[in-house]
Amino acid sequence: MSPARRPFVRHIVPFLLVPVLAGVVGALALAQLPLPSPALLVVNKAENSLAVMDPVSGKAVKQIPTGDGPHEVALSQDGRTAYVTNYGAQTPGSSLSVIDIAAGKETRRVDLGALRRPHGVIVSGGAVYFTIETNRAVARYDPAANTVDWITGTGEGGTHMVVGTADGSSLFTSNIGTDSVTALQRTGGAQGWTVTRIGVGKGPEGIDLSPDGKELWTAHSRDGGVSIIDAATRQVIATMEIKTKRSNRLRFTPDGRLVLVSDLDAGELIVIDAAARKEVKRVALGRAPSGILVVPDGSRAYVALTGENALAVIDLKTLEATGRVPTGAGPDGMAWRK
Repeated sequence: MSPARRPFVRHIVPFLLVPVLAGVVGALALAQLPLPSPALLVVNKAENSLAVMDPVSGKAVKQIPTGDGPHEVALSQDGRTAYVTNYGAQTPGSSLSVIDIAAGKETRRVDLGALRRPHGVIVSGGAVYFTIETNRAVARYDPAANTVDWITGTGEGGTHMVVGTADGSSLFTSNIGTDSVTALQRTGGAQGWTVTRIGVGKGPEGIDLSPDGKELWTAHSRDGGVSIIDAATRQVIATMEIKTKRSNRLRFTPDGRLVLVSDLDAGELIVIDAAARKEVKRVALGRAPSGILVVPDGSRAYVALTGENALAVIDLKTLEATGRVPTGAGPDGMAWRK
């Protein structure tokens, strides 16, 4: 290299290092911030991270790397550990991230091997249950043994979301590809389960169990309807037409009074009176509303606006959008840590 070019190199190299060093310093600063109580956990699927946010200030206090294409998150019963399903959006591998929330780091990344496209996830009866779209199945991860110790096929295409009873005796999945819900009932011992197929409308995706455990609701992404299922008999007892363009998620409020449905394509949140089976409000939110989280006291809900890198805040007394919380890229699944 000629002497005339050396000064240029000496100046340009430090210049290029500035954004890298700024990112490192920023990550270290977040890691040192105290953990808020309560805390809002948000999956940012377009940047492969889980953010721990202060719901009062609306600021992220920790930004934790995950595997590729994270979609949903569930919390351990003690609130110390988060489990994130990594869909494998850009790479062929799929995984489960095990995250120590207080430490702000991923402690394990469970390679799922031949189990591809994990999506919905819950913690039930002390175990972690998650759906596997490609394999048309539900699997269980044992945190203590650090192993996937059970898998049962649903026989249905696009096994997407999962909900279940607190004791882990019953699980329900929405199956987008085959217009069905699968009910799994424990029949004796850890390995014995019965599997029941329940036909519903077109493209069921959002799904939730009522707080009293009596009804299972699922929103259809392709025909604008909602199926209401008797959880005990596994029968569809009612169908509603709510005229959504593409329903994405469905959640009950803790008192069981309201049901919230996000419409990904219309940019709206539909509010339903659960007892009357009647729409009571349609709230305009923005681009691509997806994940829904209702806080435990039922005062408000957060709706992830995947297309705007933000959360919409909904006052559940007035049924109005009252604010925005900026997030990382592509927010979706959420969890609440008390």
